[in-house]
Amino acid sequence: MHVRLPRVLDTARSHDTARPAVVVLCGSTRFWDALAEANLYETAAGRIVLAPGCDMKVAHPLWEEPGRAVRLKDMLDALHRQKIALADQVLVVNPGGYIGESTRNEIAYARSLGKPIRYTHSVSEGA
Repeated sequence: MHVRLPRVLDTARSHDTARPAVVVLCGSTRFWDALAEANLYETAAGRIVLAPGCDMKVAHPLWEEPGRAVRLKDMLDALHRQKIALADQVLVVNPGGYIGESTRNEIAYARSLGKPIRYTHSVSEGA
């Protein structure tokens, strides 16, 4: 028995061998649900999505010990910079226009690499 795929998946099949665009999501994990929603829409648009993999604002045994949390945060920040370097473009998930210090640093890094940057919400000129 064969399962009929939804139309959005049917259109994703292609004989074209070109690699889809790779987009990296940047933004505060306080907006975890908005990051997940952006991931969904970018994936449905046929892009490969790189995104934060840990929400350290939610309790978890991996980061419950303070010293380990600091080390993990540093490692995750470095890992995210590598994701930015790999990506073709950056999508900043910024509900209400919010951009925190970490995200500002990620945007600056992306700009230094010449990556195109999009935003989910309007931003001020200084962002």
